[in-house]
Amino acid sequence: MNNLNQIIQQYKNDNESVYNTWFVDNDQRLKAFRTIRRGVLQVIEDIKNKNFPNDFKESSLEFVLNCIAEQKQVFVGVAHPFYWKPKLRIPDIYENQNNKIAFGQFLENCINAKSEEQVVKEIVKLDALKIKGLGPAVASILYFIHPTWFPPFNTAILNGFNFLYKDKKKLGSWTEYLKIRETLLETNSAHKSELSNDLGAIAGLCFEIGTQKMLIGNDEYLSEEERNKFEKNIVKRQKEIQEEKQEENLHSEMQYHLLKIGASLGFDVTPASNDKSKAFNGQSFSFISMNKFPELPCDKDTQNTIKLIDVLWFEKGTNNIIGAFEVEKSTSIYSGILRLSDLYFSISDGDEVFYIIIPDSREKDVIQQLNRPAIKNSKMVIKYILFSELRANCDAICKFGSDHSIMDKIAKSIGTL
Repeated sequence: MNNLNQIIQQYKNDNESVYNTWFVDNDQRLKAFRTIRRGVLQVIEDIKNKNFPNDFKESSLEFVLNCIAEQKQVFVGVAHPFYWKPKLRIPDIYENQNNKIAFGQFLENCINAKSEEQVVKEIVKLDALKIKGLGPAVASILYFIHPTWFPPFNTAILNGFNFLYKDKKKLGSWTEYLKIRETLLETNSAHKSELSNDLGAIAGLCFEIGTQKMLIGNDEYLSEEERNKFEKNIVKRQKEIQEEKQEENLHSEMQYHLLKIGASLGFDVTPASNDKSKAFNGQSFSFISMNKFPELPCDKDTQNTIKLIDVLWFEKGTNNIIGAFEVEKSTSIYSGILRLSDLYFSISDGDEVFYIIIPDSREKDVIQQLNRPAIKNSKMVIKYILFSELRANCDAICKFGSDHSIMDKIAKSIGTL
């Protein structure tokens, strides 16, 4: 481990490493923390109210794991340990009511914990129950609740850890996970200036090594088969990064169209608080947007969630929101709906319009999400607009539109299909 500084620099200097493509300067990663925390609170509430189903599918836990899986560079397959496998009766948190309650109490105690020692005690208590199939895969949920206390955990991270530390830790054991955590915390503390308080950085290093997307030292010791595998992984990583850049460009394009339309209709407009530095076709969002986000009549946490909505239109010179838009590419449509519903249920005065903007290929997905009972049975009306419609009609709407109702010309709702 004498050359760990060199390994960390190799990791940070690789523009295609997860450090640069996932951990640093990634708006979607930062948004995920708030969304996942909200989802965990819903899991707890569902278990308390006996609304949690006896299957993973369509549960609030599925939503949480899907949101985590969207951090695809590191968390592909994160949901697999939680799928209900009826033949094996694992993980035994769906049909066994006592185990279900224990899991809910574990999550509640962890989310409310004021120190990492409290969470460790909760892990030890959960482990003592020996709930079949419920192991340290839960640590990836803990990471998004307490990112400076607990590293995420999966096979790739474990493999990288074992290679880096010349260890033989095993998957599926909370005891092994806690030992891994102690080692990573110690390493992270010694190299904090090169890494981060957020343990995603050092976990990402283990992930890179574990997936053989990063080699420590030279590759002279590799067999031909291993070298071919390494080269395939590099090609795969480059393809994933190109696809992510294309998706991000699409997202920025749709935000730009919405900002442009809102401004042309006479509204004050703003993108999500962490998107103001973006631009599309040389047009900076900050030049179109209002200088300062207005104070809203709600608590700080709710305001921070509302500020993450992709585009907002305000009545000129006021804090009255008229239009709220969530642009969803490959990410969870439901997480966008949650942000819109936070706005609706906290400060709505009835004059707002809510839209989800989606790729044409995701129309079935948005219909499915808008048909969720919690959304369908509320008074909140969310319409959706296809990327192709927004792109094709942006200039015409800017030219001929007089108020926000012009958006209905290109919008659809589940009641009008």
